[in-house]
Amino acid sequence: MDRIVFFSFLSIFSFLVIFSDVMIPQKHVTALPLSTNSRWIVDENGQRVKLACVNWVSHLEVMVAEGLSEQPMDAIAKRIVSMGFNCVRLTWPVFLVTNDTLGSLTVRQSLRSLGLLESISGIQANNPSIIDLPLLNVYQAVVSSLGDNNVMVILDNHISKPGWCCSNSDGNGFFGDQYFDPDLWITGLTRMASMFNGVPNVVGMSLRNELRGPKQNVNDWYRYMQKGAEAVHSANPDVIVILSGLNYDKDLSFLRNRPVNLTFSRKIVFEVHWYGFTDGQAWKNGNPNQVCGRVVDNMMRISGFLLDQGWPLFMSEFGVDQRGTNVNDNRYLGCFLGVAAELDFDWALWTLVGSYYFRQGVIGMNEYYGVLNSNWRETRNSTFLQQISALQSPFQGPGVSEVHLHKVIFHPSTGLCVLRKSMFEPLRLGPCTQSEAWNYTPQKILSVKGTYFCLQTDELAKPAKLGIICTDSNSKWEAISDSKMHLSSRAPNGTAVCLDIGYNNTIVTSTCKCLSKDNTCDPESQWFKLVNSTRRSSTMTKPSSLISSILNFPAKDFLWKFLGSV
Repeated sequence: MDRIVFFSFLSIFSFLVIFSDVMIPQKHVTALPLSTNSRWIVDENGQRVKLACVNWVSHLEVMVAEGLSEQPMDAIAKRIVSMGFNCVRLTWPVFLVTNDTLGSLTVRQSLRSLGLLESISGIQANNPSIIDLPLLNVYQAVVSSLGDNNVMVILDNHISKPGWCCSNSDGNGFFGDQYFDPDLWITGLTRMASMFNGVPNVVGMSLRNELRGPKQNVNDWYRYMQKGAEAVHSANPDVIVILSGLNYDKDLSFLRNRPVNLTFSRKIVFEVHWYGFTDGQAWKNGNPNQVCGRVVDNMMRISGFLLDQGWPLFMSEFGVDQRGTNVNDNRYLGCFLGVAAELDFDWALWTLVGSYYFRQGVIGMNEYYGVLNSNWRETRNSTFLQQISALQSPFQGPGVSEVHLHKVIFHPSTGLCVLRKSMFEPLRLGPCTQSEAWNYTPQKILSVKGTYFCLQTDELAKPAKLGIICTDSNSKWEAISDSKMHLSSRAPNGTAVCLDIGYNNTIVTSTCKCLSKDNTCDPESQWFKLVNSTRRSSTMTKPSSLISSILNFPAKDFLWKFLGSV
């Protein structure tokens, strides 16, 4: 017979059958307000809520959310949802709520004062109901539209005087600067918190964006940030309160031995920013593995340690040139996504904005870090959306416990995970919602959880395979290089190899590349990250699919493959 038909033969493989899982996507948040539980943000029922946000700019001179001259407000909100974001970090300047003259300006008046006649026509066409509303009312309308589409909002005090941010000398950097009066700032926070008290989709307030400049110091940080946090909580106890650090929101190291002292708890989140340009042109000029290792170590030292101390860390700004031509950004992104998956922190992409009404003296400036094109209709880079899609749902945390803790093998440059279609097809990259559940042992063996099958290397440039003899060197995998993202093993002939991507996203083993020194080499096809997860997958060893693949596979071919693995 050419087919396997006897159930006695099938019983040989009964050890493969573990459980049948169905992917449960992250639900829309309904149990608001939010609070914190150790390092996690949770809803009213204690279930983890992962903030997967996008920044929507509303703090420039016009003081109107960007893009409303290009698209209807509701269409933009729906576009945000369609791209997988559940949250918006909506920026605002202090003067919007503390300067009655500015706050009472209508949209038409604000645009006209800057000579933006084309934007007036665009808003009249796309959002006619707001053209003669006061600016504060329009800000409220944007929040309301996002709420109608089940999008959470973080109110981010980005700056005091409306305009582009940021520089050390713009007068907005630190308490006591020309435009940064601490008392006025607290008044603004209080008014904004009160205004949105009872608005359920406003789930958090970020006290201040990117503290910076020559006046910054730790003592004033504690003095004023604690006052600001208390003011917000007093005016609106439902929102989480988000505190930024020093040096353009990179440095929270002072918190290591001196925690904040507040009258309330379970509402505090810390935020940090991380871009490619944070480290100048290091990514372009250095070896990507070495730069990644060095930068991540520094990030963990000055901010990431808060996760280990039991505080939520919100990466409230990261982003890249969406055109894909910026080498510095491209190399940074692979490293960032690996870390973001591993740490599973909350985040907000910079930015939604495709173009600005008026920025730095330029009318209609294109925003190449924007996820939308300048017309606000199409996405600028669909590949990027695929890269971040796996990070838009939590890998673990309270309530995310559909299965036991396991590993997924995440490939940052594609945003995909290692999976298999059947027992006899090559391992491939695919949606992380279909990933295998892997177990990584102290002996450095990667096995399919609940089975005897482990990942093995065969020969150089050949597909990686699954086998059942897992004691040889070709079954041991170690994260090497400074980035800790090369998974390396030894081929049967003793050659060192690394996991890599072959034709049609198959998983192969190749000579390890770009481990050090060479700054012209691109290692990203070989970058993989072992990520802890407790979320379900739609293909975690379904009994029906295993039996089907065995029944429909020629016996002689099966035995050849089986014996070959032995």
